[in-house]
Amino acid sequence: MLIAMSEEPEEQHGAGTPDAFERLWTPHRMAYIKGANKPTGSGPEDGCPFCEIPKMSDEDGLIVARGESVFALLNLYPYNSGHLMVCPYRHVPDYADLDVAETAELADFTKRALVALRKTSGAQGFNVGMNLGTVAGAGIAAHLHQHVVPRWGGDTNFMPVVGQTRVLPQLLRETRELLAGSWPVL
Repeated sequence: MLIAMSEEPEEQHGAGTPDAFERLWTPHRMAYIKGANKPTGSGPEDGCPFCEIPKMSDEDGLIVARGESVFALLNLYPYNSGHLMVCPYRHVPDYADLDVAETAELADFTKRALVALRKTSGAQGFNVGMNLGTVAGAGIAAHLHQHVVPRWGGDTNFMPVVGQTRVLPQLLRETRELLAGSWPVL
């Protein structure tokens, strides 16, 4: 929600000194910052969301497509609109732990994700990759997942740098519906 400042700054009791800045409030991000939905341990029974999400409906789990060994889902805390992940059903922490069939389907779903994102959003480029281990930046290190982040010329603006905020033009459920409808059969 964008809060516009009036000509006279509103008195903000207990909120600091009034200034001329506008505020873009993103309270939904606090769940991510506080570690909501993060596993309490390294096992699948320790609250791993990637083990729980496949049990949900596609809409509730933000699942775009399901395969035999892997599934594609939207990132709940996306870097850009359309940011999705390809994740094996099996709870494994490292790419080297995947078997041949899982590795092949992960690669295939990554290709399909690129096709679907280009079709639905006109993405001009992508960041594709994995953060293996907590020290490498994995938010959920115990369950492997590959990120597919669509990019457009000029999509890096001042908001992430100055406001630690991402501007997403669409609700995640709407993005999931578009991508699921464009998911290619290769």
